[in-house]
Amino acid sequence: MFILPNLFTVASIFCGFYGAVTAAAANGEREQLYRACVAVLLAAVFDSIDGRVARLTHTQSAFGVQMDSLADVISFGAVPPLIAWFWGLSTYGNLGLFACFVFCACGAIRLARFNVMAAESTGPSAFFVGLPIPAAAWILVALIIAHQAAGAAPLTGAEAWPLVSLLILALLMVSTIPFRTFKAQRLRRTTLLALVAVAGATIGVGVLVHPSMAVVAMMLAYLAFGLGEWIVGLARRAWADSNPLDAAESNESADPPKKGTT
Repeated sequence: MFILPNLFTVASIFCGFYGAVTAAAANGEREQLYRACVAVLLAAVFDSIDGRVARLTHTQSAFGVQMDSLADVISFGAVPPLIAWFWGLSTYGNLGLFACFVFCACGAIRLARFNVMAAESTGPSAFFVGLPIPAAAWILVALIIAHQAAGAAPLTGAEAWPLVSLLILALLMVSTIPFRTFKAQRLRRTTLLALVAVAGATIGVGVLVHPSMAVVAMMLAYLAFGLGEWIVGLARRAWADSNPLDAAESNESADPPKKGTT
């Protein structure tokens, strides 16, 4: 039973390895780059399954945590910027090389910090610290797929948005901005309605525009949701610091929690 979740982790590594080989052999061909991007997306699917399988079969282990992080370094830290390099960032010269390296390095830092925090935690957390590396990889490869699907001209080195996108995603991974994990989220009516709305909007974008744009829209919505919650939290803390008496009165006047709730 301990082998079962690790098989999904190995499948994630295989998808990352296949994506790297395919991108390196693409030679600018859109179909090959598309396959490499899809391989990264599949790697993220296997990465999300292995942890759930481990929890369902009660086979969580320190070995599984370390192996999962090593797989993530390959499939989401190294392979997506490699695909981006063969996609067109090679035309930027040293700037493109630097942007790809920063994404890879920040991904490794993000995973090292996650391992340290996971070793110190006593249970599942409701938030990630920083943008999860699979989400950053999904956003990057989805942007590449959307650019290819739109039939846009190859990158010439004059466009700034590819470099900016990689650097922003890299900085978000090593930031302290909290992003929800949804692991401890209870399936309430509001949560179910939100999931249905997001799924409907994603399917609508995929049908009306392009399936790749559905992935872009879904991941950008997750990114915007996390940033929005962080900004609201900063605003509330700033208001509480500037109005300590009002904040204390608000806390005192709040209804006490009902018995049996947390």
